[in-house]
Amino acid sequence: MTQEVVIVGGGTGGSVLANDLADRFAAEIDAGDVRVTLVNDSEDHVYKPVWLYVPFGKREPSDGRRPLRDLVDSRVDVVVDRVTDIDTDAQRLTYRDGGGPGRYDKLVLATGSTLAPDEIPGLAEGGHNYYTEEGALALQEELLSFTEGHLVLSVIGSPHMCPAAPLEFVFMADDWFRKRGLREDIDITYTYPIQRVHGNPHIAEWAAPLMEERDINVETFFNAEEIDAENGVMTSMEGGELDFDLLVGIPPHRGIDLVEEAGLGDRGWVEVDSETLEAEHADNVYALGDTADAGVPKAGSVAHYQAGVVAQRIASELRDRPATETYDGKTLCFVETGMDAASYVEFDYENPPSPATPSKKLHWAKLAYNESYWLTARGLL
Repeated sequence: MTQEVVIVGGGTGGSVLANDLADRFAAEIDAGDVRVTLVNDSEDHVYKPVWLYVPFGKREPSDGRRPLRDLVDSRVDVVVDRVTDIDTDAQRLTYRDGGGPGRYDKLVLATGSTLAPDEIPGLAEGGHNYYTEEGALALQEELLSFTEGHLVLSVIGSPHMCPAAPLEFVFMADDWFRKRGLREDIDITYTYPIQRVHGNPHIAEWAAPLMEERDINVETFFNAEEIDAENGVMTSMEGGELDFDLLVGIPPHRGIDLVEEAGLGDRGWVEVDSETLEAEHADNVYALGDTADAGVPKAGSVAHYQAGVVAQRIASELRDRPATETYDGKTLCFVETGMDAASYVEFDYENPPSPATPSKKLHWAKLAYNESYWLTARGLL
């Protein structure tokens, strides 16, 4: 009987994994002994980091979108459908349109993050974000007409996609307004829900002095509870209030309901072993990227490195060999510190981040990676 490997989610992790497995199992797939299926609810693969640049007019949303089938090895069955039920005991899947294989021998969930702004009253009406294509375009319009007042970037949801992006936004906004001669008439405030400017203490220690130098106000231990869109007031759980003329909010994030309904974890995050990425509450199920509750950032580099680990483990298991590969927490990312400078961090479970001195070279390195990302999705980089 053909061994079925089903990957749910065609983002970075799912695409890299599918291509990796296609290479590893090339002979078995050609012989009909293994089938790799990638299920995604859209025909497109989206590279979300592009959205950070859209509000500043530096990128178009289309720059971050490619047809998924163009990125995935021809040996992989790409199914555009939605999984509506996972029976982990019977190892069976149900689909909205019935398009994918009904059973699986190995299941990998790479379903990513979704935004839940409705969890904060008034946020959907009173706040902007750049974590969706529509949000980034709407924010672009607001920024173009914003010539004076108080801009507030509030990190409301944690964990969230790309943990450095809120820092990047305020650094970029500060520089963008300065270059347009507007900064003296615009105040910028950054809020964070704990008593530092970032979840990682090493990154927070690096970023705080930069924010002070750039005259970016900081409100830590500020947990937004309600947004009064009409009067431009944000109230915190701690009893504080913050007036704003333009609010950019990082909404609460969650995974998809399917994960919780299958008993795999709360809020749509699959509880996994942080090294093997195996689901804690089901056999023959893995999760990676944002979906995996592994205690690491929800970043594309994480999904990329985790995909290699999962591919090697599945290959070993289907070939009746011990699975020995483990994930060491490796994460890397560029951090924009303005419109033409960036830093860089790399860390893992054992080694903390040490951000590099911002430079133009690192900024151009990030832009170069954004252009070459499609090679990563194809499994070539």
